[in-house]
Amino acid sequence: EDVNDRRFHAQPVACPKCGPKIWLCDGKGQIIEKDSDKAIALTAQYLKDGKIAAIKGVGGFHLAVNALDDKAVARLRKKKHREHKPFAMMANSIEQINKYAVVDEAVEKLLKSPQSPIVLLPKKENDHIGPAVASGVSSYGFMLCYAPLHWLLFDEGLETLVMTSGNISDEPLICKNDIALKRLGGIADIFLMHDREIFRQVDDSIVHFIDDTPVLLRRARGYVPAPVAIEKVCDKDIFATGPDLKNTFCFVKANQLIVSEHIGDMEDASVYRHYIESVKHLAKLFEVEPKVIACDLHPGYFSSRYAKDMKGVEIIEVQHHWAHIASVLAEHGLDEKVVGLSCDGTGYGTDGAIWGCECMVADFKNFERVGHLKYYPLAGGDLASKEAIRPLIGLLMIAYGDEFELEKFSWMLGKIDADKQKQNLIYEQILKSLNVTNTSSLGRVFDAVAAMAGIGNYNNFEAELPIALEALANTSIEQAYEIELADSEPMLLNIGKLIRAVVGDVKNGLGADVISAKFHNALASGLCQMALEVRDITNIQKVALSGGVFCNRYLTNRLIKLLKQAEFTVLFNSLVPNNDGGISLGQAIIAANRS
Repeated sequence: EDVNDRRFHAQPVACPKCGPKIWLCDGKGQIIEKDSDKAIALTAQYLKDGKIAAIKGVGGFHLAVNALDDKAVARLRKKKHREHKPFAMMANSIEQINKYAVVDEAVEKLLKSPQSPIVLLPKKENDHIGPAVASGVSSYGFMLCYAPLHWLLFDEGLETLVMTSGNISDEPLICKNDIALKRLGGIADIFLMHDREIFRQVDDSIVHFIDDTPVLLRRARGYVPAPVAIEKVCDKDIFATGPDLKNTFCFVKANQLIVSEHIGDMEDASVYRHYIESVKHLAKLFEVEPKVIACDLHPGYFSSRYAKDMKGVEIIEVQHHWAHIASVLAEHGLDEKVVGLSCDGTGYGTDGAIWGCECMVADFKNFERVGHLKYYPLAGGDLASKEAIRPLIGLLMIAYGDEFELEKFSWMLGKIDADKQKQNLIYEQILKSLNVTNTSSLGRVFDAVAAMAGIGNYNNFEAELPIALEALANTSIEQAYEIELADSEPMLLNIGKLIRAVVGDVKNGLGADVISAKFHNALASGLCQMALEVRDITNIQKVALSGGVFCNRYLTNRLIKLLKQAEFTVLFNSLVPNNDGGISLGQAIIAANRS
């Protein structure tokens, strides 16, 4: 009753007279219905009729369509400029989700938790979900209603909705009414609005299961800003900038590591602006005044440049894959040396090469690179992460050596990319070392094998080909391709014989499901062997796994099983993502132990 009372504008208060008010309008902001109950009912009817709705929630807008209407889903894809990446869905009961995906007791508990994340679940066959929702993958992403508005909407007879971030492509989530109309007016047919102001946008969190443990793939709503506590009390505030892809940043305040929500990919100017504002906001919220800045070694990262532009601070550069392993140790509260297996697509190495499959002995103070995937040439810079033909030609040249002739592989390469001029250009680039880097990237090997197996030739979104390769793996196959571990310093994981064997199987018409399984099995075996070799020398019993490749459930579960059979203690990320979303935590804990 009293405007001076702190409860006068308490966010949980909902009153039929005072609000929050809900209304329905079109893409130009023209009111369709201003009565809250009628607006909700009318929105549900529009969704049943195949319309696209922009729905304002807790952390921002969702774009919603009926998940059972494939034409509506395809229309949303086209308008949102998201042609391939799977959509998340929402339902109002476990029973509804269980119609389309496998739900066990642990999954049900997670879906019903206060955090209410999106959970990746194995698809069931013969469902009625539109194929356009999530093609080329073996899982659906489902969440339960988590806001009162969602429950009221589903009470109008809706079954399952696509509920994807209210933005265009990979831009930041939209949370303001006027900006939503401006940016999403060409996508949504209707807007279900309310007058509860969202001060800062936050995406839905995403979780999947590794070794029967819930593991975050995207840490945002429900989980942020819960800190990770450490024993050491830092006398200086620290800011860790994070990486450029799947960015999060982290503050160290006393004995707390405060990791931000998922920010996004910094190459987009709007994401970079959102990053800068988010850093300022979280620093103010937690009263952080950084004296030490930790950033990635990569000289071209926007996040690293941002760090180096700051005045009067100490800069600590942290190697990408070391940060991955340190993030695991931080989560588990361990300050000791471990065998670290860090596998991903890209990370700038201390030798100037692009690392991506590393075995190291590491703690918070130092790391030693004791093994890695044997380098292969990668042509074309950023294009190499998109076009599978680029890593493939480099891998073939290494696997066949002097025997390699481009024309000999025309039967296979022509199916992957018919542009012979491009093939010749890539080949010449590698021969002459023009715009070519040496790499140990395991992510690009997945791209190449997926292309050889006939799964695809282009990553329309990050890791599209590796995800599709994993989805096809025949889990009943125990065979594995041969993989060699060279006795050198550092150890070299040589996949030359593996590549040649895949070529042979493709030539003989072996199915992609078998090729995928043999490939995954070989990698798990090779990585385990590296850990065993290090243990023989160091007697270290603990292994830490991190990096985007370990988002692959098939590979990671198999590797964990092999490591446990070899009596290792296996550690992996769960509180932060094992992809680049966990890098900032690793940077922060390393800086905390150096400053």
